Amino acid sequence: MTQQTQPTKEQVRLYLESRQSQQCPPPSIVEIRRQLGWGLMLVQEADASGPVRE
Repeated sequence: MTQQTQPTKEQVRLYLESRQSQQCPPPSIVEIRRQLGWGLMLVQEADASGPVRE
């Protein structure tokens, strides 16, 4: 199972402020998510009938 992490509103505001001062095209969505730490995390969950799944 995966769980999505999201940046805080303050992180997004700071990122947008820094982007406004730059004179280049915006980065890809993947790069923006990487910079903000916004992605999917692998979550381990215990199953009552067996071992932990990854």
